[in-house]
Formats: sequence, C-alpha cells, structure tokens
Amino acid sequence: MSKGKVLIVMSAADVWERTDGSTYPTGYWAEELAAPHEKFVEAGYTVDFASPGGVLQPLDEHSADPALAGEECGHYVAHARKALEEFGPLLKLADIDMDDYAAVVLPGGHGPVVDLFQDADLGRLLAEADREGKPIGAVCHGPAALLSARDEDGNWLFTGRRMTAFTDEEEHLFGTAEGAPWLLASRLRELGGVHVAGAAYQQHNIVDGNLFTGQNPASSARLAEDMIAALR
Repeated sequence: MSKGKVLIVMSAADVWERTDGSTYPTGYWAEELAAPHEKFVEAGYTVDFASPGGVLQPLDEHSADPALAGEECGHYVAHARKALEEFGPLLKLADIDMDDYAAVVLPGGHGPVVDLFQDADLGRLLAEADREGKPIGAVCHGPAALLSARDEDGNWLFTGRRMTAFTDEEEHLFGTAEGAPWLLASRLRELGGVHVAGAAYQQHNIVDGNLFTGQNPASSARLAEDMIAALR
C-alpha cells in the first residue's frame, strides 16, 4: 500500500552552453535520480517524474563511467532507466498540483543550471511546498532549481537557509568550472543562501527545517533517507 506520492523533478536540458560559445552535453546523473527513487519506493511511496514540457532528459554518460561515478554506477544507471521506462511519459511541470505530493526531489546533472533555476512552474510548486512545510530535497546541481522560488517582488524564498550543493572546488576538479556561465555554490551564497561545504566528493548533507540538500552524488541516498525520516 502506497504511503503517498513523491515528485522527482528533472531538467529538460541536454546541453549546457559555455561562455566561449561551445556546448557541453548534459543529462540526469544516474545515482542522484536512482538512489532517491529506490529509497522512496522501498519505503512505500509512489514516485512520479516531471520536467519542463514533460521532456525526457537523456542520461549524463559521465554518470555511467565507473572511473568518475564509482563502482556502483551500473546499478544506478539500470535502476534509473527501468524506473523512467516503467513510468512512461513524464508529467509536465505546468500541470502539477503540489497538493497531490508529500515531497519533492530535485536531482542534478548540470541541467538545473540551464533551465530549472528560472522555471516559473517549478518556482510555484516549490513555494507551495515550502509554505506547507513539505520536504524539499535537492542534491548536487539540483539546488540550482531552488533559485526558481521567488516572491512577488522577486526575492528568493530560500535566502538565509542553510544548504549545500556541488561546490566550486568540485566544479574545478570535475573540469567544468572554466567556461561555466556561473558557479552554483557561489550563486547560492550571493543570493543569501548559507552554503555549507563538505570535503570534495564525500557524502555531505544539510537539513534546515523542511529543506534537505546533498553536496554531490554520494549524498543522494542519505538525502532520501533524511526526507523519509521527516515524513514519518
């Protein structure tokens, strides 16, 4: 029996435009989508997938490379593909009613810094979820999506909240800092987020009220575990 529904919001972006005019291929990061999905399903929740326009984002192939994504990456790639295939066409963010969901999860890959950070439909959903105290989880580049949540005057709703996200150090180590239009952790701090960094590529999670954030792929499972504990 389902305990309720959880919404995973994916980016629709498959490329990230760089400051030199080049493009960097992107997609969803397997572990960041699969680990939370797996944890929520095991805990008895039904999980829906949505994106801008209902577009199915491709896999970020880097997340299928054991040298970059760890020995478990094959499991996460297979789980993510199966989950998305079984779910079928993604829901459109514009059609989502937050009343139908107990929580929302924002996985990474670089896509959120391309589209979700300024998606008005997502901003509306996050504002509603936050107002009602529903758990909001974001991991790695997923916290970029939090930037979409603004009030009528354009002020960011998560100013002053403690959070973590993929750090500038990790972006440099990954090789994607140079040419990035903006760096996520720096932008969160600039806008008033209290960004708390942990060691590069090590599991690091922050909980601030109903806001759950993870720094990198290694923080994905813990993000879901913390959210499930809060829902109980």
